[in-house]
This record gives sequence, C-alpha cells and structure tokens, in this order.
Amino acid sequence: VQLQASGGGLVHDGGSLRLSCVASGFTLEPWAIGWFRQFPGKEREAVSCISSREGTLYYADAVKGRFTISRDFAKGTVYLQMNSLNVEDTAIYYCAATEKSMTGDYDYWGQGTLVTVSS
Repeated sequence: VQLQASGGGLVHDGGSLRLSCVASGFTLEPWAIGWFRQFPGKEREAVSCISSREGTLYYADAVKGRFTISRDFAKGTVYLQMNSLNVEDTAIYYCAATEKSMTGDYDYWGQGTLVTVSS
C-alpha cells in the first residue's frame, strides 16, 4: 500500500491549487482517504476526508467552502481542489488511507507535499 501526494507549490494569496493522491498497490474503493496538513511546530490536523463506500465528506471549518475533495476510482486518485488560498493555508499536506472510519486513525500515509501561499 503506497500513497503518492503531489500538486503542492507556491501560489499567491487568493490563488488555487489541486493536490493529487495516487494509490498504488491497492484499489481505492474499500478505503477512506483523508487529507491532512501540518504547520511548523504544530500537530497534523485533518483538512478533508472521504469515506470508503458512501463517499461521505468531511471538511474542517477552516476550509469549508474553499476546498473540495473528490476521487476517481479508475485512476486510483483522490484530489483536493483548494481555492481562495490564503497565507494561513501554508503547510505540508499529506494524504492517508484507512480501512476503518474516516474519523479514526489512519494506517498509511503519503510523503507530503508543500503548499506555500504568499501575500
């Protein structure tokens, strides 16, 4: 089970980025996928998650209305579309997978992709 996160970069305040999380070694359907971020010196926090079967979505309050999580089973990829980015979104973003509840602990983690928003 491997996850490859990509799509980070430098963007100006108000800009957009789309992160991708590609799954290899397993199919997405039985897995909940979450996007998390970590600020310097802080613990990792959940940004958005999608449950395995029902496709139930979760968004942290800080990103509601700006970020959208989606998935493409055929491509084995989960996306995080991030719009209206601001400097407070600057962090390392990780994707993770779990076969259990999307609100529980995650078993597998990608390597992280850095998002930097400049003012």
